[in-house]
Amino acid sequence: MPEATETPGRKQITGFSNPTVKYLRSLREKKHRKRAEQFLAEGLRLLTDARECGHIPKTLVMAEKRDPHPLLAKLEADVIAGGGDVIETTPDILTKITGKSNTQSVVGVFEEFDTSLTALERDVAPIWLVAQDLRDPGNLGTMLRTGDAVGAGGLILIDDCADPFSAEAVRASMGAVFTQGIAQARWDEFLPWLRGGPGQLVAASLRDAVPYRGAPYSAPCFIMVGNESQGLPEAYEAECDLRVTMPMRGRADSLNAAVAAAVLAYEVLDALG
Repeated sequence: MPEATETPGRKQITGFSNPTVKYLRSLREKKHRKRAEQFLAEGLRLLTDARECGHIPKTLVMAEKRDPHPLLAKLEADVIAGGGDVIETTPDILTKITGKSNTQSVVGVFEEFDTSLTALERDVAPIWLVAQDLRDPGNLGTMLRTGDAVGAGGLILIDDCADPFSAEAVRASMGAVFTQGIAQARWDEFLPWLRGGPGQLVAASLRDAVPYRGAPYSAPCFIMVGNESQGLPEAYEAECDLRVTMPMRGRADSLNAAVAAAVLAYEVLDALG
């Protein structure tokens, strides 16, 4: 029995050893994503959010014998109209592709975005989030989700952060990977870019800091958090225009990085009106 059958714009794959299955599985690894400049996103809701933001998958992979849905029908039509492929396969092969035992019934393959600083327009939003050396993809995805919630322009990743296009980060973003601008840069690239235009750099800190409530925030405000265990380097904090502190009433001496970013983002949102 053949492992794949094709009609124009559509394929059916039933074999685990099919080259397309192997390729899709490889996108779970960063080195293969970077080489292909593509990434996976799972679930009809997330793919619908992407479609509404103008991002159409290059490949749509669906479980056979799935329940019909009007949003999925629209997505299929847009993929085929854009010259992409629609693949039907078994739930077991979908599980193999995603690495999840409770995988969604639909997966999309998207082109990675331009993540250069020059692709950002700082005047499109009053708030931006910045993460330095953030290693947890869940925290990264949560920051993207926070950015979407407060109307931020996007998330700028400094130095050696987790991959924003990993399955974990995309999943944690709840679709915000498609609504938020994303840039990746080294510190010595980011700082000249920031100083080349308007922008206030703010960080949570204990060094010469003022209370975060009522601090003199100004737009566009770039809210920066550091590595989960080490925080921001002292030299980076020294370059900030404003350092703020949040009260810690218990035994913990710091907040989770993504939580700290969210608390600050909502305070800045309130301050800027």
